[in-house]
Order: sequence, then structure tokens, then C-alpha cells
Amino acid sequence: MLESGCPDNRSFAGIHVGLNWSLLVVAGLIAWSLATGLLPAASPGHTSGAYWTAGIVSAFVYLACLLAHELAHSIVAMRRGVRVEGITLWLFGGVSRFSSESSSPGAQAWITFVGPLTSLLLGVVFFLASVAIGGGANNPGLLAATLSWLGYINIILGVFNLLPAFPLDGGRILQSLIWLRTRDRLRATRIAARIGMAFAFLFIAYGLITFFAAGSLIGGVWSIFLGWFLLSAARAEEAGGLIRQALSGISVADVMTPNPVQAPDNITVEDALHGYILASRHSTFPTHDAGDQLSGLLTLTALKNVAPNARPTTLIKEIICPLEKVPTVSPRDPATNLLNFPEGGCGEGRTLVVDNSRLMGIVSPSDINRMLQSSIAGRAPTLPSPASAGRK
Repeated sequence: MLESGCPDNRSFAGIHVGLNWSLLVVAGLIAWSLATGLLPAASPGHTSGAYWTAGIVSAFVYLACLLAHELAHSIVAMRRGVRVEGITLWLFGGVSRFSSESSSPGAQAWITFVGPLTSLLLGVVFFLASVAIGGGANNPGLLAATLSWLGYINIILGVFNLLPAFPLDGGRILQSLIWLRTRDRLRATRIAARIGMAFAFLFIAYGLITFFAAGSLIGGVWSIFLGWFLLSAARAEEAGGLIRQALSGISVADVMTPNPVQAPDNITVEDALHGYILASRHSTFPTHDAGDQLSGLLTLTALKNVAPNARPTTLIKEIICPLEKVPTVSPRDPATNLLNFPEGGCGEGRTLVVDNSRLMGIVSPSDINRMLQSSIAGRAPTLPSPASAGRK
């Protein structure tokens, strides 16, 4: 799922977690619908304050369940040797970001299935807790009604994610099965993405019918929005598969700009502007410390953020993107590894190519685009030139 806005960052089980601002919208809607409608209908006779307390607590417990769903993906992925970049929770739930891929369809299927399985198990636990607390099926207590709703929503979450609509979990499981059968991961991605698009159009059609025929504004718009999201995500996955196919067989060394100019990190911003930025066509420079060790990445954006009157006294070591925040690869790595790093960040999409702690090159988005264009053009069929037309 896509990340929007600036998430607040936390770490759980050693995994970086981004909490997007849209979660406040989700939590507010859940608390409001529970406090004003669902809980009063299920367990009447309580005060408004009690309903709102239960609604707010339930909203945050539900968000914790979403996190558990994504943590299950990430923890199993790490145990299967997949590098986990982090987790982002947002409006549509969550996404686990991996910076490498699973090695087999079986590993990918298990990494994927454990998420919905976690939601289903949580749903069963909440339902059993609701039954254990009791209060009667016709008039349960407020706590029992709240636990029952948490059980219901987790089971819905698990079942919905098992729909074979790529890139939902069910779609990724379908992709794994097709990959297992065809032994072609890229073909499996294309097929699963097309099936995901079909599901997306069904969601959009259902939303339009619900909106115009049944007059359900919220349900119709929500279904249309969900279908649009699935359609966009499926198309992006298919495009990503085509890009990976174009880069297959190519190493990072074929993509990188070799031997980039390095700037010492103990010079001032003023010196960097005149000695490097204005004297070169490049806008990004790897930096090294006094011991000639790679220390980070200097970007034009970081330089621009320094006030003009502070440039003569500010050292670039104070503003560089530190090395631990810059993606690094080996020149021998497949070029497809470059696609696994998230966009943006203080490195502005750059990747440093390092071999035995030595800087070998740098890769920018324009380097990748140039290689893609060259690779796609090289695989296109060659047409006869006018001069050779008609020759035997």
C-alpha cells in the first residue's frame, strides 16, 4: 500500500514502523460508529461516556491488530532470509516493505498467508473472550459486545485479505501458486495482476450500483475508492514486473556511474557550493571523513536548507545524509535489487555502490531510467533499413 504524508515512526520487534496521519481518521470513524450506533444497539442502557470510551479503546485495539497482522508478515519474512525495510500503517490497513525478495514460491506463500492467519486467530480469540464474559446473546454486556465486534472485524479483515485480488494477500498467494506451476515469477506476477484488476473493476461496479441504485453514499463511495486503489496497485505491480524483466541479467556495475567525485565532510557549506555544486554538473556528492572513510551523501536540497548567513560557518558533516540512511549495494548485485529501496528519504533516491568499504559508484534514478530504456530498446525486434529492404 502506498504511504502518504509524513508518518510518525516507531520500532516493534526490531522492525521500523511508520504510523501515518490517516490512522487518526480511521480511529475517529471507528470510535464514532461504535459509540453512536453499533454498541448502543448491541448493548443498550449505558451512558454516552461509556460508549465513547469503549469505542475509542476498540479503535486503538483494532489498529494494534493491524500492526500484529503486518508484524507477522515481517517476522516470518526475516526468518526466511528476506530483508525487511519496515511497516507502514495507514488508511487502508498496512504494508510490510521488503528490500529483498523471497527465494521460492513456498516461502512467499507462507510469508503472505501468516498475515491473514494472524487476523483470523485474533478474531477467534476475541469471540471466545466475548462468550466467556457472557451477558446473554440478546443483551450482552458492553465489554462482551466490544469484544464481539473486535472478533468480527478481525475475521472480516482476514477473509477480505484472502481474496485473490492482487496485491492483497490472497492475490500474492495466487501469484505464488502460479509461480510454482509455471516456474516463471514474472509471468505469475502479470497473471495475478490481471486478476487483481478484474476484482478492482468488480469493486468499482458494485460501488456504482450501490451508490445509484441503493442510494448508499458511504458504502458506494468506499467501494469505488477501494476498487480504484486495487486497480492502481495491481497496475503498479504489473509495471514493476516488466521493469524487473527488463533489468534481469544486468548487474549494478552496468547501471552505476563509476568513481563519483567525493567531497570532504569537514568543509563549509559555502566551500561546497563553490567548489563542488557550482563547479560540476552533479547535484549529489558522496562524502568522506578525515580518515578518508565514506561518511554519507551531500545533496543540493540539504545545502539549500542552510540559511545564507550560516553557510560560511556550517560544516557539511552537520547536514549530510548519514551513511546508515543511504541505501548501499555491491557492484556484483543484480540490478533488480535497486528497485527494492524506498523512494525519497534524505538520500533522494540515490544508492551508493560499495565493495569492501570502498566506494565504487553511485546510482541515481536517471541511471536506472537510462538502463531501462537501453534494455527495452535492445530487446525490441530489429527492422530492416530502407537500404537493405528487398535484399536476399
